[in-house]
Amino acid sequence: MTTTDYVTRNELAVETPQHVQHRQVWDLPVRLFHWALVAAIISAFVTNRLGVAYFKYHVWTGYAVIILVSFRILWGIVGTRHAKFRQFVRGPAATLRYAFGLLHGSTPPYPGHNPLGAYMVVMFLTALGAQAASGLFGDDDIFNTGPLAGYVDKHLSLQLTSLHRHLFYWVTIAIAVHILAVIAHHVFKSENLILAMITGRKPCHCVPEGEIIHSSRTWLAALLVVALASALRWIVAHAPDIADASF
Repeated sequence: MTTTDYVTRNELAVETPQHVQHRQVWDLPVRLFHWALVAAIISAFVTNRLGVAYFKYHVWTGYAVIILVSFRILWGIVGTRHAKFRQFVRGPAATLRYAFGLLHGSTPPYPGHNPLGAYMVVMFLTALGAQAASGLFGDDDIFNTGPLAGYVDKHLSLQLTSLHRHLFYWVTIAIAVHILAVIAHHVFKSENLILAMITGRKPCHCVPEGEIIHSSRTWLAALLVVALASALRWIVAHAPDIADASF
């Protein structure tokens, strides 16, 4: 095979549909965050259901959720194009127009999160962050005490324990809505959002050339995760014992 034949075959390979039909929109840190959060939520549920003997593992899942949520908030500021909040969170008017468009089947494709999906992201981060944090400060006054309970007084700790329990139901509802929305996109709009969150790519008709991302900036994401984990470790290590806390 000549050099010319080799170049020609390579050019044809680049032009095949499997190479040109999709474009990159989700960076690797966003995708790892998404699936790590799924794993952490499932682990938190399982360790809670298994009882007191698994409480320390339940606490570890709380650490994981805190780090993941904190990372995603920071990544929403310094991350890649479609990870940034200013890129996908839109005002109420634009979101309402999108919602009405859904009813009429006339919504345009979005490279990243659509307006309703953006609010779901913000709600998830807020609810999961609040639930994980309240659990770490909680005290059920029977068996389980969160590792950071010594930072707050007993009354507030009990209130945070109650908040932790009640938020679970709201998070469960939000997860159910999210799953139904993903299924609806697949059935009615032929958008495979699960595959997109695995590969990071979406069809070309959803992603104009100017919206493609060319780098995941994984090194920066790794630095943020290490910094957040170190900060949380320091806070936990220096948490006062409940018996020693004075309020």
